[in-house]
Amino acid sequence: MGVEERRQQLIGVALELFSNRSPDEVSIDEIAAAAGISRPLVYHYFPGKTSLYEAALRRAAEDLAQRFDEPREGPLGARLQRVMGRFFDFVDEHGPGFSALMRGGPAQSVSGDPGSSSAATALIDSVRQAAYEQIVSHLDLAAVPPRLELVVRSWVSLAESTALLWLDGRRTERAALELQLVHDFGALVAVAGAYDEEIAGVVRRILAQEPPDGPFTDLAVRLLTLLPAEAGVPAQAPAPVE
Repeated sequence: MGVEERRQQLIGVALELFSNRSPDEVSIDEIAAAAGISRPLVYHYFPGKTSLYEAALRRAAEDLAQRFDEPREGPLGARLQRVMGRFFDFVDEHGPGFSALMRGGPAQSVSGDPGSSSAATALIDSVRQAAYEQIVSHLDLAAVPPRLELVVRSWVSLAESTALLWLDGRRTERAALELQLVHDFGALVAVAGAYDEEIAGVVRRILAQEPPDGPFTDLAVRLLTLLPAEAGVPAQAPAPVE
């Protein structure tokens, strides 16, 4: 193999091993054996396990961040559903590693090296920032109101914590959680819109573009069923706002 090809192979092998066990439980000898090369050759490409661990984390972080990249076409509800599908694909494929990184990665270090924990923290923050920027870009705003920034960042954290809870036994159907998170986004933005007219405009625009069978229309119908109907007025979904 060429130098870069071998490096990428080692990163892939390390990522698979680190996805199932903590870094300190994985030895260089084990990585070498899984890659089919000698221990000294591993050190030829990486100075130590810390640098290999960071490279594996970087690849995982880049992959996870790309799951939030979605073309700006079609209704927002459908876009978010596709994003959540790809996000949970990643969680499903890298469950133990995703859980270990999000729950304990920043607090852990590889063989006592504090630099590895700071690197993990920076990578996690970069994923969260990329997710925030991608979601905000779909709202077509020249500037993001402070209240809306809080809502979107809170929703990104909610998606992360929901995925972690789902991994503990997977007791809820995955598709149901993906739809729930889309509904959560719509509900959080709508509540913020009750206190901010600019955000209210965003909500009106989202609903105006939502098809009758879209997730946000479904959310509106479900919310209305929770409210007592006025005398002589049936509970029904509001017409799209032009």
